[in-house]
This record gives sequence, C-alpha cells and structure tokens, in this order.
Amino acid sequence: MPVYRGRFGVRQAERLLWRAGFGPRPGQARSLARRGLRHAVYSLTRPHGKARLNGPRPTDGDGNPIAPYDAWGHDVLWWLDRMVRSSQPGLERMALVWHDWFATGDVGSQRFSVNQAKLFRLRGLGSFERLLLDVTTDPAMLIWLSGIYNSKWSPNENYGRELMELFTLGASDDSDYPYSEDDVREQARALTGWRADWRDDVGYTNFRFDRSYHDAATKSIFGRSGNFDWRDSCKLCIKHGAHAPYFVERLWKHFIAEPPDARTKAALIARYRASGHQVRPVVEAILMHPALYEGPSLVKPPIVLIAGLLRARGRGVDTDAWSWVSDLAGMRLFRPPNVSGWDEDHWLDTSTFRGRWVAAGYVTRDEEIATDGYPADEGPREAVNKALHYWAEPSISALTRDELEAFARAVEDAATADWQQGSYRALRQNALRTLIATSPDLQAC
Repeated sequence: MPVYRGRFGVRQAERLLWRAGFGPRPGQARSLARRGLRHAVYSLTRPHGKARLNGPRPTDGDGNPIAPYDAWGHDVLWWLDRMVRSSQPGLERMALVWHDWFATGDVGSQRFSVNQAKLFRLRGLGSFERLLLDVTTDPAMLIWLSGIYNSKWSPNENYGRELMELFTLGASDDSDYPYSEDDVREQARALTGWRADWRDDVGYTNFRFDRSYHDAATKSIFGRSGNFDWRDSCKLCIKHGAHAPYFVERLWKHFIAEPPDARTKAALIARYRASGHQVRPVVEAILMHPALYEGPSLVKPPIVLIAGLLRARGRGVDTDAWSWVSDLAGMRLFRPPNVSGWDEDHWLDTSTFRGRWVAAGYVTRDEEIATDGYPADEGPREAVNKALHYWAEPSISALTRDELEAFARAVEDAATADWQQGSYRALRQNALRTLIATSPDLQAC
C-alpha cells in the first residue's frame, strides 16, 4: 500500500484535519504536524476513551438550551455542536460519511434522526457488516425505506433495492448491475417481518421483528437458495464479489478527489477483506496515501466549512440560524436531497455559494470592528496578516494573498479625506475577514 513520504508540515496537517475532521483549532495543525503522519492519522482514527465536548453548551438565538428532539432545526444544531466541540472529530466525520452513505431524510421524528447519527458514530470505524445490520433495523431507516410496511403478504422492495444499489454493491451502468430484478424481489421477501405501532400522541413506537409477518419460505438470492431472513439479506451482500470494490471506491471518494489507481484499489480491497470487513484499516490507509496530500483539492461540504469556521474562532453554537444557513449553502443535516445522498461533485453553484457567504457573515458579525479609533496607518500587508490571524492563520496561496493585498490597497486609495483613514481601514478589516472565509483556499482543502 503506497504511503505518503513527503514533508508532513502545517499545510499537510491542515488538509488531514479538514478531510478527516472539521478543520483545525488555533495551533492544532502546527501541533499535529510535529507528531508525524502516522501518529497524526491515528489521533483521528484511534482516539482514547469517551469523547469530550469542550466549550460552552449550544444555545439558540435567545440563549436558551437547544431541544434537538423537539424544536425545529435543533437536530442540526445538536450535530453541528458535536462537530465543533468534540475531542474526537474523526469519529464525528465518519458519522457524517455514513449519514451521506445511508442517506435518511425526514421521518417525522427528530429523535429517530438524532439516534441514527449516534449509531453512525458508534459503529463508524468498526465492522461494516455490523453497521449494515444495525442500520437495517434502525427505526429511522425502517420508516424511511418502508421496512415496517414490508410483510409476507405485501413485500416492499424499497430497502432491498437500495441495500444493493446504494449501500453495498452499486452498479456501473444500466447493463452491468451485479444483481437482478429477481434478486430485488427475493431480498424484499427476506427482509419482511419488521413492524411498529402508531400512537397519535407519540408517533411510531415499539419497533420489533414479528415472525408472523416474515416470509419463511425459500428464497433465491445471487444464485443461492435458503430460508433467508434480514440478517442473511445483509450478509449475502457483504459476501458478494462486487461489495469490496464498491465499498473501497465509494469510501475513497469521501476523502480524495481522483479515483484510486489499480494498484491502490487492489491493495485496499485486499486489506478490507483480510480485516473481516473492518472500516478503520481502510480509512487509515486512505488517510496515509500520497494522493491525499499530493492530489487536487476537494470542496468542503457546507456543514464542514461552517463547523471549521466556528472551530477556528473558538466559538460554539449560539444561534439557531445555522439550520437555515446550512440549508442555504446546500447541506441541511437530516435532510439529504434523496436516498442517494448529497452530490459531492457539485457543492458549489451560484445559489449555494451565497449560503457560504452568509455563513461567514454569521460567524463574524458579532465581532465587527467599530470605525471609531481604528489605526489610520495600518498598511495592506499588515491588514491581511491581521485578518489571517483572526482565522487562526490558515494557509493561503500566493495568488490569494496578492488579491487580498490588492483589495487592501484599493481601500486605502479610496480614503482621500483625513476622517476616512481610520474608519475605512476598520471597514476593510471586517471585509477582509469575510473575503478570507469565502476565498478558494477556505472553500477547498
């Protein structure tokens, strides 16, 4: 397995923290760089003990504690808070990966959605088979893909189809599916038996497997016959020859822009199978691969960018605006666009970029510099350095710095009267903070 052998400095540590976490806290990238690549990766994938939440507890815009199970949008605040404050951002980022992988939308219960996110965190770096089994019987998924409506009298194909097409096997094109429509129908039969009760004052409750609703007759899946149930349905997918290649390619895409070469793909598949379908060995190999540090940048998912800006400022979740701001930027947690999840190849367009601009404004607006008394002799380079320090010294390209300094000089040129010298420089500093947060260097990593 190829391993990155180049310099592991601050810039490389920043990329690792953005791709496998939610960006660095002030000074964290420099500290991580001193540990070297392997120990840096292990700090994210092999954390010790229980996660700690460092910093003030989340509140809404009025200073009240959030209510993630009850108040609109507070489920988003709950998870964003974890992203910002957790001492184990690697586990939180893997939970986000699985939230996209097993995309589950509005199921009418924020409690079920939050509990599913907790499941993703718990199983995120362990056995994929165990994760798949748990997701299959998770209440949010049972509602979302009709598991509780799947009985021997009326088999429902929703989950059986997505179990193969999206969760485990994939499909190259319309003529190269690793399963047939007969497999879909037979999987639906194997998955029968799950039920839940409805109470008007509570919603769905008492999720359970009821053998009287399960089709106990013989099924034929992938050319094998047996009295298969929901466990067999999952395990047959994991053992299918198409699973490991699909798993490796899809997981890789969450961390690295370009697809793996043939040698790397084969090595990752072998590692995944040899480990008994464990996630951690594959993730660690990807995070140590040269392509992560030498390849092109990835656009940061909107919620990752928002969490990272808050982490850079040492600020917690203190407004319920993040629920709609993240939606404006194209990624509201617990509301993926469809069962396929978000399209990571198209995070940026003329509409969603406005959401990123608004997000930067919400982070900075309570710290805007007053125009009275600001130094009237601050030069362009000093102004840019000061704005970069505000964001905990993120790495930026020479081109971006040149553009920022050109803007800073233009502001000075516009300040012709004496009374404008200090006030324009104050306004310039506020603008530079937003320009840095919305620069190409901060949008991608």
